[in-house]
Amino acid sequence: MFDDIAPRYDFLNHLLSAGIDRYWRKRAIRSLALTGRERLLDLCTGTGDLAIEARTATPGAARVLGVDFSGAMLTLGLDKLRRRKLDSTIALVRGDASRIPLADGSVDALTIAFGIRNVEDRAAACREMRRVIAPGGRLAILEFAMPTSRLFRQLYLSYFRHVLPRIGRWISGHATAYAYLPASVDAFEPPKFMELLRQSGFAEVRADPMTFGSVFLYTAKRGR
Repeated sequence: MFDDIAPRYDFLNHLLSAGIDRYWRKRAIRSLALTGRERLLDLCTGTGDLAIEARTATPGAARVLGVDFSGAMLTLGLDKLRRRKLDSTIALVRGDASRIPLADGSVDALTIAFGIRNVEDRAAACREMRRVIAPGGRLAILEFAMPTSRLFRQLYLSYFRHVLPRIGRWISGHATAYAYLPASVDAFEPPKFMELLRQSGFAEVRADPMTFGSVFLYTAKRGR
């Protein structure tokens, strides 16, 4: 599915979020308080937008590795890196978030943008995230959520369940990809994910709502 929608993925992300996705990514990277020396892993990197934000922020990470299971997404991401002359400091690798192809404690920070809900074994992914982050390292995860405000929730659900899938299907040419999105968000529960992070060995776990609670920024720190 992700290979199929890759050619229109970036365009649809910006269109369907009215461009607010750029702000979400910037805020996620700011939450890490980077110093310019970090090695950062961007899991479920897609075409690399969050990896690029991590590298080009001021200050940004010194080196970034993006990992994703979709070969088509990574191919487009590599083209993007080459056009921006970032391929010397950002590498893209095909891999599984529940079996991260990195050594223990090899990164200082870790990010995911709207991908953790698509990981089948989230518990394994959280254990792997803790394994590859060095002691004291931080993570920042963006994920969609169902708003709690009654008025905005009604508007959001109408858009999310009826308008978004139709636009996504029309532009991407994929019959089910953007109908899958609302269902996957419905099934993702922020309190359970926060508890999973704690159980996996993360401390200072927070979930900060953005854009009327339609997106959460999860932050945490790996303990010693």
